Amino acid sequence: MNTLFIQAKQASRELNLLSDDKINHTLLRLADATEAAEADILAANALDLARMEESNPMYDRLRLTPERIREIADAIRSVAALPSPLGKTLDQWTQPNGMTISKVSVPFGVIGIIYEARPNVTFDVFSLCFKSGSAVVMKGGHDAAHSNAAITALIHSVLREEGINEAVATMLPVEREYTAALLDAVGYVDLIIPRGGRGLIDYVRDNSRVPVIETGAGLCHTYFHASGHMAKGQRIVMNAKTRRVSVCNALDCLLIDAERLPDLATLVMPLAEKKVEIAADEAAYAALEGKYPYLVHATAEAWDTEWRDYKMAVRTVAGEAEAIEHIALHGSGHSECIVAEDQQACDRFCKQVDASCVYANVPTSFTDGGQFGFGAEIGISTQKLHARGPMGLPEITTYKYLITGNAPIRK
Repeated sequence: MNTLFIQAKQASRELNLLSDDKINHTLLRLADATEAAEADILAANALDLARMEESNPMYDRLRLTPERIREIADAIRSVAALPSPLGKTLDQWTQPNGMTISKVSVPFGVIGIIYEARPNVTFDVFSLCFKSGSAVVMKGGHDAAHSNAAITALIHSVLREEGINEAVATMLPVEREYTAALLDAVGYVDLIIPRGGRGLIDYVRDNSRVPVIETGAGLCHTYFHASGHMAKGQRIVMNAKTRRVSVCNALDCLLIDAERLPDLATLVMPLAEKKVEIAADEAAYAALEGKYPYLVHATAEAWDTEWRDYKMAVRTVAGEAEAIEHIALHGSGHSECIVAEDQQACDRFCKQVDASCVYANVPTSFTDGGQFGFGAEIGISTQKLHARGPMGLPEITTYKYLITGNAPIRK
């Protein structure tokens, strides 16, 4: 296994010598090749889909379509069009002894990515790491094994044609021992980014000897304030919950101000079109009973569940302070939303809620690097050190100090 990591490390040093024009040209070649290889990619993806029940919420994350492949190719082109994050002078000053100190952005080196059944991630992380000057070692899940193999082969074919070391994109075998080896690859891998559910993220954080940026797990709330606008609330809740239920920015818990309980059935009724099951507390259950068809009593576990399914919790709160306290106790630091016409309420919510993305009258479904104008993202960081929120190109670089002078002597 160390041979793979050594090769990736060597490839990362070679990558440092490539010009931005060469990197962009290669990415554009990959985008064109991706569209040209649509049939082969879909055939490999079909083999993976055949092993998963269509009723599984993860099925949609695993599935590729001609439209999604076109979107992937466009995302690669968007990354190529972005300015390089490398070699930027972040700060510069001259000391009294004539020594000039420059703080300059540089690649991480080798970035390890561990992810679940999302084959589009293979394209995303390669293009972002390649553009930011880092080699990437990928460990995909067994659910997407055929898709990832076909995608990696395609990336390697483009790299070969461009005379670039294929080890800048290394896909590890699916066996679990390779995950353990990646987490132990001190000296070879500079950073680990897990993308997946809470179980995967906890495992990586608890077992990695390589520095980790936590991403992905999202237990997201929307708080419907006493001043909330009904039509806005309906659109926001519907979009946040049902756009794609298996993604990390999907709505998991609706907090409803007690004053607005009489309006709860109207607020959530659009969800019935998608047969969303609501796990409601006693007050919310009473307000919905006989009015909403897919209703169950909430258990204590409902407030800490990232559903990843057509399910959602609803809890009644006695005002904004209680909503903020609930989010503080049960949120994952990912994305939180308030629906309110009261500007002071919005301001308080945005100041007091501790999450990477806090929204006022905007659904949490917008937590995405593409939606933020980053071209693509390597993940959503829910921690506070180095990077937070959608991580684009600048967030997957680091910096070093360059010092020049005319032989000063330290006394």
